[in-house]
Amino acid sequence: MSTLTQSYLVGLIGDGVLPSLTPPMHEREADAQSLRYLYRPIDLTVLQRGAQDVGELLKSGAELGFNAFNITHPCKQVVIDYLDEVSENATAIGAVNTVIIKDGKFFGHNTDASGFGWALAGGLPEAKLDKVLQLGAGGAGAAVAFALLDAGVKELFLSDPDTARVAERAAELKTHFPHAAIVAIRPDEAPARLADVDGLLNASPIGMHHHPGLPLDISNLTSRHWVADCVYRPVDTALILAARDLGCQVLDGGNMAVGQAVDAFGIITGLTPDAGRMRAHLLEMLEAGL
Repeated sequence: MSTLTQSYLVGLIGDGVLPSLTPPMHEREADAQSLRYLYRPIDLTVLQRGAQDVGELLKSGAELGFNAFNITHPCKQVVIDYLDEVSENATAIGAVNTVIIKDGKFFGHNTDASGFGWALAGGLPEAKLDKVLQLGAGGAGAAVAFALLDAGVKELFLSDPDTARVAERAAELKTHFPHAAIVAIRPDEAPARLADVDGLLNASPIGMHHHPGLPLDISNLTSRHWVADCVYRPVDTALILAARDLGCQVLDGGNMAVGQAVDAFGIITGLTPDAGRMRAHLLEMLEAGL
């Protein structure tokens, strides 16, 4: 079957995903490439389902003819138990955000890490990466931590309110990056660490519309720091605005949102999307208040 006649049915499984801008980003890019592509959110909150139901939803999706699913909170780690094969980097990260369905089998990938790596390389190409403080160690946090270490970070300080989770995450990362110093710290220790690090990455939900505010006390943040955020709704979070006012180099969450979508679209279709076009579309939607 040729690319031009192939049709795609894709879903997004997670909590509160109805407002997500990932489906329209995929669909607009597919239109530009003359693809038949339908992308639908499958909201666990609306369905009154839990993360443990992701396997059943995948199976039902396969029976209904879906080609692929993107997976988001709170299913990125749980979904692994329901997959037939998981890519090497997704296994290392311990989280999956893209599932391809082929011949009735499920294949897991992670484009959060590659997406953030792409965003970091393009948006902060000269950023000093010796020491970095990261807030948040959940599914997205695991991926971006992996990307940071893969980019050459020598010392990574990981902070998360769930002390057991952050300790486990640090230990897992250490097995893949034995030459890096990976230290789990408590949230109350994070503000003081700012004085010693080169950059700050927020992979926590703080800054989203429904979790407004700063993710930490930024008294020690100065213009010598770079600051990145994984939150893209709003794209100018309180952290990004404050860092920009201080003269920091900043990387807004829209960059990672585009990067992961670009990679997921490529995995699903086998085609190379136009990242600049997808970024422009995302900003257009955000400006329109969608």
